[in-house]
Amino acid sequence: MTVEELTEVTSDVVAAFERLVPQLSRSSPAPSAAELSEMVASPATTVLVARDDVGHILGTLTLVLFRIPTGLRAWIEDVVVDDAARGAGVGSALTRAAIARAAAAGARSLDLTSRPSREQANRLYRRLGFHLRETNVLRLDMGS
Repeated sequence: MTVEELTEVTSDVVAAFERLVPQLSRSSPAPSAAELSEMVASPATTVLVARDDVGHILGTLTLVLFRIPTGLRAWIEDVVVDDAARGAGVGSALTRAAIARAAAAGARSLDLTSRPSREQANRLYRRLGFHLRETNVLRLDMGS
């Protein structure tokens, strides 16, 4: 297995996201080729993919880096590993790669959220050094 930054959106990438996103969220549609291209082109986002030995995408993670008045921050979003590849270290490899990239960029911290029902993912994040914060995550739905 290899983890790499997505630099080009091909038909296999679009198909992989069409397969993976429903495994992450039943209410969010998979991104289109144009939306994936926008993500790949953005200097704020790094889309990481894990591939097996023949190049099939097993999982993905998006790392977001942004500067705010208190420093460079990093956030992990939309981690998803194909059901068929779970338990094989894909999530760990993706997360470790994101940690390394955030550290190399000079981020002060790296945050993520994970639903409590995702017990296996939460155990992984704790093993990798993440800890629960005393904070509230608030959301305003913008109607889209």
